[in-house]
Amino acid sequence: MFTVKPFRINKIKAREILDSKGTPTVEVDLATESGLFRSSVPSGVSTGKSEAVELRDGGLRFGGKGVLNAVKNINDIIAPKLEGLMISSQEEIDHILIKLDGTSNKSSLGANAILAVSIASSRAHAAQSGFELYRYFCEILSQAPGLPRPCFLLIEGGLHAGNDLDVQEFMIWPRLSSYKEELTAGAEIYSNLRVILEKKYGKNSINVGYEGGFAPPLAKTEAALNLIVEAINNSGYKDKVSIALDIASSTFFQNGIYRFEGRRLKLSSLFDFYKKLVENYPIFAIEDPFSQDDFDGFKMITEKLGSSKNLKIIGDDLLATNLEEIKKAHSLSLCNSVVIKPNQVGTITETIQAVREAKKDGWGVFMKHRSGETNDDFIADFSVGLGGQGWLMAGAPARGERVAKYNRLLKIEEDLNSAPGKK
Repeated sequence: MFTVKPFRINKIKAREILDSKGTPTVEVDLATESGLFRSSVPSGVSTGKSEAVELRDGGLRFGGKGVLNAVKNINDIIAPKLEGLMISSQEEIDHILIKLDGTSNKSSLGANAILAVSIASSRAHAAQSGFELYRYFCEILSQAPGLPRPCFLLIEGGLHAGNDLDVQEFMIWPRLSSYKEELTAGAEIYSNLRVILEKKYGKNSINVGYEGGFAPPLAKTEAALNLIVEAINNSGYKDKVSIALDIASSTFFQNGIYRFEGRRLKLSSLFDFYKKLVENYPIFAIEDPFSQDDFDGFKMITEKLGSSKNLKIIGDDLLATNLEEIKKAHSLSLCNSVVIKPNQVGTITETIQAVREAKKDGWGVFMKHRSGETNDDFIADFSVGLGGQGWLMAGAPARGERVAKYNRLLKIEEDLNSAPGKK
């Protein structure tokens, strides 16, 4: 059985850096005899109520979004506790961090502080054991490595963009024979969409949202989908690409009513809208189709479309990578897929627990970035380590903080193809 070689933590130092939105976030250096290991954590705009607490400073600086307190918690509380310790497993260091925080939602030290140390320690574990990071995760999870299927973001709306689209993300999954071909297709379709938008709506239409997707002056879901289908066909990938939508419906749900595209819709009307979309477009997945509190909506769409249409009904705000929320969703049949975001829960160990629970019923697993990202490519390795049975949502095939994840998968694909027994 695989065992991680123990290592001693010599030094931990944290600092405040900026993420892709220009918002402060946490970066950590963790030094061992094997070298220095760095990590940085993302932050989100659309958040679930069960997410672990992202510690922010408040006050005037950075509009209250500074993270100097989280940095201080690492340098003054976490570092003195961990420096000099011999660490033998990921679970060991994560349990120390959880106990040191002492709350159920990481509100004392901050999930952003804890996760940065947890990720850095996983890189140290991998190096100490002589593994690439993705192979380290494969070993501790007893799974063969496999590349995730990429979902590339093309158009943004909702809280991610300055247009009138209520749907937050329009993504595509090119269904091709290799990851490299899928990345090529994603980039080509993205470029073709840019040409189409500029021709039809002018230069302002090619401005982008938080995650690199275009933010054209549209208000209707079907208008965005028609443009995407046109870009797919113009790129030569007709019938080879599926579409995923992140509705983020909690953002437009008020007092039992969905305020969507200028209308006030009840659950049944919104369901009928989704049913029509699935019938008319190659949609394979819908994320957060109903509010995180609307269990009836989730149950209805999972039962009626998740089964009959083989549609992936994904819980993000509903589940928040939270083990107990995933168990509840299992028992109530609320969805059939899960978004995994390590910063929603705070440690790698807890993230792995959430994935394992989700996979018990054969759920689809979607590893996902956040709107505020860094160039840290951790989730690419992590998604491969989970066995490659799921998808990776890392944003548009553009902008450095998004492309860092996609380019990392190219290198991993090369490694896997050159492994013994591969031609």
